[in-house]
Amino acid sequence: MASAGIVNIRRDVDDKFYRYRMPLLLTKIEGKGNGIKTVVPNMADVARALSRPPTYPTKFFGCELGAQTSSDDKNERYIVNGAHDASRLRELLDVFIDKFVLCRSCKNPETDLVILKSGRNEDVVRDCKACGERTDVDMKHKLVTFILKNPPKNPKKSKKGAKGETNGNGGGVHASAPSVPGDENGGGSGGDSDDELTKKIKAEAAELTTETKLAAQDWSADTSPEAVKARAKALENQISGLSITPAGGLGDDEGSDDDVNSPYAQFGRWVEEHKGEAGVSAVQIYQKAQEFGVEKKHKTVLVLVQALFTEEVAKEIDTYKALLAKMVTSEKHQKALLGGIERLVGLTHPELIPSVPKILMALYQIDVLEEDVVTQWGTHVSKKYVDKETSKKVRKASEPFLKWLEDADDDESE
Repeated sequence: MASAGIVNIRRDVDDKFYRYRMPLLLTKIEGKGNGIKTVVPNMADVARALSRPPTYPTKFFGCELGAQTSSDDKNERYIVNGAHDASRLRELLDVFIDKFVLCRSCKNPETDLVILKSGRNEDVVRDCKACGERTDVDMKHKLVTFILKNPPKNPKKSKKGAKGETNGNGGGVHASAPSVPGDENGGGSGGDSDDELTKKIKAEAAELTTETKLAAQDWSADTSPEAVKARAKALENQISGLSITPAGGLGDDEGSDDDVNSPYAQFGRWVEEHKGEAGVSAVQIYQKAQEFGVEKKHKTVLVLVQALFTEEVAKEIDTYKALLAKMVTSEKHQKALLGGIERLVGLTHPELIPSVPKILMALYQIDVLEEDVVTQWGTHVSKKYVDKETSKKVRKASEPFLKWLEDADDDESE
């Protein structure tokens, strides 16, 4: 697999905390004269991030450039005839994403490509899992003919789900929505899917509805001034116990940072802009988190690590140990802390990967990492925060620290 940087799927979004990422498209010119061709060595990885078959963007390039293409799925080799600059293909990839991946309504890339059949007619639409809209693609584009002849494979789903889809649209074929860092659908440890999250939200809503109905029954039962006053006091206590959930009501679940104006994104930008300034202390950073209402959220720790620390992270941990101790208060927070370190050394500063043991030791010594948590993290590759290959590299680098922990335990046992 070719090595490439990571960029936002929507390259017009300049936000380092944007959830949807993909490898930067790479090219390699091979051959001479009439046999010259452009190979895209990481097309399979790019297409996987978009959850589209790699033959689709490859064919799209051919349609736009008026060039022949060839695809070898078995060996993951994708070729566009002729010599083409990488920047040009990246621009065309942006066009492909806009036309065949992004929801036209909300511009979210979390869409399924669906072929709807109605009699002899077939339409290709993007089924958005974020806003629920179904938007058409440009049916006049040459790629549509290729898609209809080479439909995307059905995603794995239960018989009940498949039956519901067939009844709903008369039979459809799907290409599933993107699996991204920060999302558990793609595999790895952990694992609440979007469906499970929806169930949780609906369950909580059902409970709230039930409580509201009961409250309404209570109000109708007794309307005396004393009863009204008592119920108002009880309702006030209930409201004061509720926590205001930022970013669209998703709480601590992954995905609430999709909006560039979410409290997490705003907090991250503030830290990044003001860190190192004279007078900006750990206390002020914590107070800023309080202003955004995210000081107790585990995702805030994930954002903080990426925004606050630099290539001198091993030294900076000691500087901000009081802040970390204040904000890392549970196992969930510790996992987010490790996720932030993964992104920091795996994506932002890959030259720091050999320093992972030193970084983990610094965190362990200030008592924000528990042995069981870091051991489980170090022995289970996950795509929760970074891609699988980067996750492997970071965990591989952590082995000396994990070995030290194991030896220390053995010494204590003896």
